[in-house]
Amino acid sequence: MLEALFGTKNRELTLQYLLIFEGGYAREIAKYFDVTLPSIQNQLKHFENSGLVLSKMSGRTKVYFLNPRYAFLGELTALLDKARLYYQPELKAKFEMQRKRPRRPEKPL
Repeated sequence: MLEALFGTKNRELTLQYLLIFEGGYAREIAKYFDVTLPSIQNQLKHFENSGLVLSKMSGRTKVYFLNPRYAFLGELTALLDKARLYYQPELKAKFEMQRKRPRRPEKPL
């Protein structure tokens, strides 16, 4: 949807993932969208160098998240939210499924 603005589909998907799930690491994002790991790592590196994304170490894993102090974060968030309305149904469903781990069997709904 926003490939013309971002240059690649993976950049858009990476930003959508970080926005929806409030962070993640490269391998997790690559696996979620079934794309190559180096592609996602390059996008994250690009975003981190530009100040759009920050990272922190969690053990041996580098976790990325959107920079809350980025000057255009509000506008970018609004743009990504609007773009998600026009995604194909199967891609929309991926973003609406937010549970990353199964629910405990005894936990009530």
